[in-house]
Amino acid sequence: MNQIINMVTRLVMRKLLNKGINAGFDRAAQVRTRKNADQPQIDDYENPVQPGATQQQIRADRRARRQGKQQAGQAKRAMKAIRRVNKF
Repeated sequence: MNQIINMVTRLVMRKLLNKGINAGFDRAAQVRTRKNADQPQIDDYENPVQPGATQQQIRADRRARRQGKQQAGQAKRAMKAIRRVNKF
């Protein structure tokens, strides 16, 4: 009976820990995007709000956003791998 209780407790704790870590990474990503306020604002269709933006600037903004998303995904995958290695 004690083993079953320990198993359930570990399962719940692992899920809570993973949610907390993911929430922390999401919060850190939000703070980082707020600090980059000097970048031009983008509307719902991913077009710059400021008039006069060239096509090259638009493409560079899209590439930067895509690269940021890729880095966030890579960080999440790395943290997941670390958690798998460090299971208790």
